[in-house]
Order: sequence, then C-alpha cells, then structure tokens
Amino acid sequence: MFKLIVFLKPYKKECILGPIFKLLEAILELLLPTVMALIINYGVAMRDISYVLKMGAVMVVMSILGFGSSMICQYYAARTSQGFGTSLRDAIFKHILSLSYSEIDKFGAPSLINRITNDVNQLQFAVAMLIRLVIRAPFICIGAIIMAMILDFKLALILIAATPVFAVILYFVISRASPLYQMIQNRLDKLASVLRENLSGVRVIRAFAKSDSESLRFNASSDDLTRISIHVGKISALLNPLTSLVMNASIIAILWLGGLRINSGHLSQGEIIAFVNYITQILLALIVVSNLVIIFTKAFASAGRVGEILAAQTSIIENPAKSSSSAAHTPAIEFRNASFGYSQTGDMALTDVSAAIRHGETVGIIGSTGSGKSTLINLIPRFYDVSEGEILVYGLNVKDYSLRELRKLIGIVPQRALLFTGTIAENIRWGKQDATDQQIIDAAKTAQVHEFISGLPDGYGTQVSRGGANFSGGQKQRLTIARALAMQPSILILDDSSSALDFATDAALRSSLKKSSSRMTVLIVSQRVSSIKHADKIIVLDDGRIAGIGTHSQLIDNCGVYKEICLSQLSGEEVSK
Repeated sequence: MFKLIVFLKPYKKECILGPIFKLLEAILELLLPTVMALIINYGVAMRDISYVLKMGAVMVVMSILGFGSSMICQYYAARTSQGFGTSLRDAIFKHILSLSYSEIDKFGAPSLINRITNDVNQLQFAVAMLIRLVIRAPFICIGAIIMAMILDFKLALILIAATPVFAVILYFVISRASPLYQMIQNRLDKLASVLRENLSGVRVIRAFAKSDSESLRFNASSDDLTRISIHVGKISALLNPLTSLVMNASIIAILWLGGLRINSGHLSQGEIIAFVNYITQILLALIVVSNLVIIFTKAFASAGRVGEILAAQTSIIENPAKSSSSAAHTPAIEFRNASFGYSQTGDMALTDVSAAIRHGETVGIIGSTGSGKSTLINLIPRFYDVSEGEILVYGLNVKDYSLRELRKLIGIVPQRALLFTGTIAENIRWGKQDATDQQIIDAAKTAQVHEFISGLPDGYGTQVSRGGANFSGGQKQRLTIARALAMQPSILILDDSSSALDFATDAALRSSLKKSSSRMTVLIVSQRVSSIKHADKIIVLDDGRIAGIGTHSQLIDNCGVYKEICLSQLSGEEVSK
C-alpha cells in the first residue's frame, strides 16, 4: 500500500492541513468536558448564573470552531481521495494498455475490471479515512486518557489496564480477517467472470436451453462469495461489541470507585462527570478505530491487488527505433526460423517457420483449426514475441521498431469484429483521426460497405451501439475492414475477417483489395479455400509448421494437406481451376 503513496504527492497541502484541522477539532472536543466540570463545580454548585452563561458561550464557540475545522478537513479529505482515485485509475489503465497479450491473458479481463473499479474504490475510501480519522481517533484516545489522569490518576489506571485487552482484541480480528478479505476479492473476480460469460453469451445459453444450469453455476459462485463474506463479517462484527464490553466494564469500575472517592472528598461531582465524558469519548474513538482497522485491512488487500498490476512488466520490450531498409528486393515481411509457445513449459504453437512475403503481394494463410494461423499473424505487430528465430518487416527486426511505428505500418482486422460507441465515420476514422471524408468513403467502398451505409437514414453519422450490436456480423466485419483500410497501411492483415460474408460479397471484396494491393501487402487468413485461392502466394500451416508455400496450382500438385482441404470444400472441377 505504501508504494501507492506517490499518487498522493499532488495533494501534499491537503494531506497536511486536513489532519491539522481535524486535530484542532479533537483538541476542542477534549477541552469540552473540562469546561463542563468547571460549570458544574463553580457555576451550578455556587448558583453563579453569569459564570454558567459565560462558560456556556465558551462551549458554543468551541463547538462552532470544531464544526468549522471538521468541515475544512472533510473538504480536503474528499478532494484528496477523489484525486487519488482518479490518478490511480488513470495509471492502472495506462499500464494495462502497455502490457502485452500474455500479461493481460494472465490476469483476465474480469479481474482487471474489478481491480480498477472495486479495489481502487476501497483505496479511495481508505485515503479519505486516513485524513479524517487516523490522527483524530488515536489522539482522542490518548488525549482523553491524559486528561483523565490529570483529573484523577488512580481512576485513570483502570483505562490504562484496559488498553492491552483492547490490543489483544484488535490483533485477534486483524490476523483472521486480513487473509479473508483477499479471498473475497478473488471470489469477486470469479463471480465477475461467470457474470461476463453469461451476459455476453446469453444467446448461446438460451439456444441450448442452459439457463437453469448457468443459474446454478452463478448461484454457486455467488454463494461461495456470500459464505466467505459472512465468515469475515462475523469476525469483524466481534470488534465493536468486544470493544464496548471492555470499555463499559471500565466505566462500571470507574463509577464504583469514583463514587467511593467522591464520598472520601478526593473527587468532585464535576470531575466525575468530566471523567465519564472522557470515557465516553474514548469508547467512541475506539469504535472508530475498530472500523478503521476493518477499512484498512480491506485497503491493504486491495492495495496488493492493484500493486500486482502496476508491478507487472510487459514481455514486449520496446527498443529505440532504427531505420529500416527500403531496397526493392527487401521483403515486406520475412519469417526466419520463427518458433513460438504461449508458455515456456507448454507445446510450441509455431515451430521453425520460414517464409518471405514481397511488398504488394496478396498472401493467403490457410490450415486446419489450431494450426497456428492467428498466432503467426499476431507475431508480426508484436502482440507476442517469438520464442526463437526472428521476424523482419521491411528488412528490420520487429523488435527494433518502436511499437507505434511498427503498428502504424500494419492495419489489422481481427477475427472478432469489434466496433466502438460513436458514429460509423468515427469508427472508420479510428486508426487515422485526420482522414478526410473522401478517404473514409473510399475505404468503405473498398470494404463493400458504402452502399449499406448510404442506405441508413443518418448515413456515416449513424450511431454505433456498444460492440456494434445494432449491426449484423457481416456488416461489422466490413466496417472493421474499412477501419483498417482508412489507415492506409503498408501491410493489411485480415484474420478470418470475411467468415460472415456471403460468397458474392467476399468475391467483390477480394477483387477490390486486389486493385489496392499494388501499394499494400495483404495477408488473408481464412478457412475458405475460395477466399485465398487466387492469392499470389499461399502459406499452408499444419500443426504449427509450414506444410507448403506456393500458388493454388502448385500446392494442389505438391502439398497433400492443402489438397485435402480443397477437396473437403470444392468439387474436383473447382479444385483443378
């Protein structure tokens, strides 16, 4: 948690002045019982009305000053906690964006969302309490004990004796509750994961009539969270009553002994009333301390989870940019004995891949499910780094590019078509903010989506729902292709991005891309032979290895894997064409 103090640096003034004003309020509050004792001893006992009114006015002024100090502290606490939370959320989000796919896969989206929302909220609340109560509550406890000792040292020994008992109670609760709060956060991650799967897959769940079984799975996860929350709640709930029990026992002892000391003349009535007031203040302060213990126990658990994200280092190390070779013979993309595994101990997803792709070529990549097609193209923009070998773009190792420069060269259309809220024009312009309206229209025409957009009432100003839910799968795919084309990239990667298109639209798209391929290298990953059949070159993958490279006719004659794929999709006459 202490590593996060850096986010409080912009609020040094608030962190200093807030507790000072709260301390001023606590001092005034500690003086009130003493003033009350003076009123009783010298005003009420002697029937001096003017003294009572004068000291009463002093108490009112003290109360107003205490209230004002409290409000100023409250303002500083709110300002600091909100600013701290905003800065921390921004830092976490920025850091997450800097992580590679490997680290993001490790944490998981539900856990990252919980950490950036729920955990930061816990820390934000703890910061507010830190400024408002962390100094005040202990000061009230210590100050009240000192004031009580000044009034009557022997009676104050009872309070001193109660202190170790309270310390034992605190240790008991903290030692058992702290690990449970960490478990609660983990269970929240699990519940969020189940919830996200169910909400995003609601159509599939209903299609397979799995609503009941998924409800049971959600209930099981929710019940698990409830069970731990109740368990930690029972432990935490012991703190306040045990604190009250100890302090009320102390009050009984003080009242009994105080009565004896009043009878013996060692203590006045005003002093015993002041003494009881100080005990009450201590009791209330200890209850606050008890709640602070719970708050900071939660905050420490959340701080560990937030710190885990901020401590995560990306596996994609960005090197200073070097100039790339642009000679005519330099391949646009070259794989040199590239191998890759998603984990160091697992099987390799790609093994010893070597291939060269010239600028302006249209290259098809095909293979069975799990053969490594998407993995291969994810290595080009450095979403992952090769385990062995190297990948070159225009003669320069991808590791020698800055990530920004590398990814500006590459337009990617992922398997899952994802659009963002906003207008269609804003989505297409997403990769190139300064793209003109004509460039947007040209990209849409190439992607075979201009006619569809023009038919909408608001045209390119049509609003896109979250994720593009108001469009069909094929429409979303064509819009994401237009978004990539609007960047005017040197390399365009289509990762099975025409799977939802009919054959006529797919053919029109390929024909349109062919006209643009003279200035652009196009990689088409597809399960359809018809989508890559007329490519300049086809790379066939089989179990992470290259089974063949060549044109359609060459591979039919020389590559059994490719021929088998073709025969499973095309008639014998179509295969031979």
